Amino acid sequence: MARPMNRRAFLARTAAGAAGLVVLANARSARTAQANARLNLALVGVGGRGRWFVDTLPKMGHVVAYCDVDDRKFGEAYKRLGDLSKRFQTSEHSWERHAAEVYKRLLADKPKTFDDFRPMLDEMAKGIDAVVVAVPDHTHAVVSAAAIRAGKHVFCEKPLTRTVGESRMLRQRAREHKVATSMGNQGTASGPFRRSLELIRDGTIGDIKDVHIWNTGGGADRKTPPEGSPPVPDGLKWDLWLGPAADRPYHREWMKRNLWRDFGTCQLGNWASHTANLAFMALKVHTLWQEEGAKGKKPVIRCEAESSGVNRLSFPKWEIVRWHIPPRAEFGPITFTWYNRPQEQSQARLREIMGQPKDTTFPFAGALIVGTKGTIHSTGHNATFTLVPAEKFQGVETKRPQRVEASRGHEMDWLLACRGGKPAWANFEYADALNEFLMLGNVATQIEGAFAFDPLACRVVDNEAADGLLRPDYRDGWSL
Repeated sequence: MARPMNRRAFLARTAAGAAGLVVLANARSARTAQANARLNLALVGVGGRGRWFVDTLPKMGHVVAYCDVDDRKFGEAYKRLGDLSKRFQTSEHSWERHAAEVYKRLLADKPKTFDDFRPMLDEMAKGIDAVVVAVPDHTHAVVSAAAIRAGKHVFCEKPLTRTVGESRMLRQRAREHKVATSMGNQGTASGPFRRSLELIRDGTIGDIKDVHIWNTGGGADRKTPPEGSPPVPDGLKWDLWLGPAADRPYHREWMKRNLWRDFGTCQLGNWASHTANLAFMALKVHTLWQEEGAKGKKPVIRCEAESSGVNRLSFPKWEIVRWHIPPRAEFGPITFTWYNRPQEQSQARLREIMGQPKDTTFPFAGALIVGTKGTIHSTGHNATFTLVPAEKFQGVETKRPQRVEASRGHEMDWLLACRGGKPAWANFEYADALNEFLMLGNVATQIEGAFAFDPLACRVVDNEAADGLLRPDYRDGWSL
């Protein structure tokens, strides 16, 4: 089995990329940062996933603003920076000692804090160049769209949005305002990801027959909403946390976003944003979303699901989703299959493809890209992979790309784009297509039978109920 990337190594690579940043001057938009100008960054969401960016952003730019709906998170962020500064100041690694000094400076000149991103963007209109969005899934779209409308470059954590329609709107907004964008599926930056993309496109494993993607997490399958209305914790702005979602009394269970369709995307957004990424990109499925790629008959993707049962409130305990994808570019038709909490029959099939014995412990997440000459088994983040059968591919380079460009680090690629460099590989033109594709799976588990999706028109062409689930209802006062 391929081994996941060590977090310490990932941080080290990110820091090294930051230290060696080369400013590119070929501006791509009126809002591109000027050469040699310092990028002023704002972080929306400093708890949860936002803690990653509390650590990493100061090493890549000047953090001028924090925004979070829970005041307690600011204190936690500062404490974390202080703890890391003390821990790293005597480190044997130069990049950690450098980080310690950066954290100290940030604590001496703390970012301005806000509980609402809208006043932040208004008040600091001239003081922010780029925004990182690390909030719960249901508010990804509204925060990102507001930042784009304000002319700010945007990095949004995965999943790009909770629904198909929100993704399409973000792509359109980014086009209109010509800002640099990226989604946070960090495996895209790894050397093995880019090398495996080359091997797939080179035909090393032959013609691709099937793609299998899985995660063992499953869904909560909650049948009823939380009961009671306990007091809102001090410091939490409950109305702001709800954002565009329908109003309801506070309950801490609502904040466990992936339990509920109103707030989360379950494993299709939480993990498949990583795990499906390699096959989706390497096999050029995203080109079905591009007008210039359409020749003659419009492309249609058919999607269908099996599950433990339709649940409009929560997510099924287990699900199998299939996308039947038409020919595009140089590739023929193909089927992607997603297993969330694979049942024994599905597990047996995956072990058979991997050539593993029946008693093999099932990996929690991964992808199998099955060709006529062999199979690529990629890990959950698509950051590492193995070729199967191993004896057939002895001597094949697997660590770094041979022809496509190497990455400077996922977030660093976006920051270089902010300065006028090449678009990040996970920019919203691409990330929109990937996210729409995956969120179709969450539509499929809410209806009976298959449906056909037109990626150019962004609509389901043969099922009114499915089409109605592509776009969310926002409460008054919220829009894209």
